Amino acid sequence: MNKTFADLVITFNEHLTFSGELPEGFEALNPYLDNPETIEVMQKFYHKYYNDSDKRKFLIGINPSRHGAGVTGVPFTDTKRLEAVCGIKMKSARTHEVSSVFIYDMIEDYGGADLFYKDIYINSPFPLAIVKKAKNGWVNANYYDDKKLFEAVKDFMIDSLKKHISLNLDTSEVFVLGKKNAEFISKLNKEEKLFDTMTVLEHPRYIQQYKSKEKQLYIDKYILALKK
Repeated sequence: MNKTFADLVITFNEHLTFSGELPEGFEALNPYLDNPETIEVMQKFYHKYYNDSDKRKFLIGINPSRHGAGVTGVPFTDTKRLEAVCGIKMKSARTHEVSSVFIYDMIEDYGGADLFYKDIYINSPFPLAIVKKAKNGWVNANYYDDKKLFEAVKDFMIDSLKKHISLNLDTSEVFVLGKKNAEFISKLNKEEKLFDTMTVLEHPRYIQQYKSKEKQLYIDKYILALKK
């Protein structure tokens, strides 16, 4: 029997391991190893929305945050929206994540989660959360925050992108969230020839934090790009 899109994503997530060395002060967190319920809710999510073999467009984030996919195992989805929108309850955690608010407002305008996830697959080139040591503990970090960090994760990112593409993604156009992220993805793309064209969209966190008054304009921009 042919494996569905859901089966392939779940297998990818369940076998996700990063064994590389990160520079001092940085750590990678694997949500699937830290909490058994993360595997459960991730499986429910993909079986619900990806139980087919359709080709989808690829929306690329940076790397998961500790409070979004770092807990739920589902990109840009905190436990609030996982339950309220997707109908999947997570008992062991409660999280609120800024980017998730924008993404799910956009999904609602797109036509709802069923329609959106039928067309779009979201993930990150570095699919694990990265944290860095700060004065008061650990904080979220991006893979490009430090030159040595990027060098340490670069090969793993290329490998992950190729694995994502093999799920049955449309490579004629990729949608990249965040301008700085796009600079790095563009470099990787020049080397590896993964995607034909790249469309850059503002990152949800940036919109929520700095452009919230113009949020609807950004939602419209996303939908216009993704539906064309």
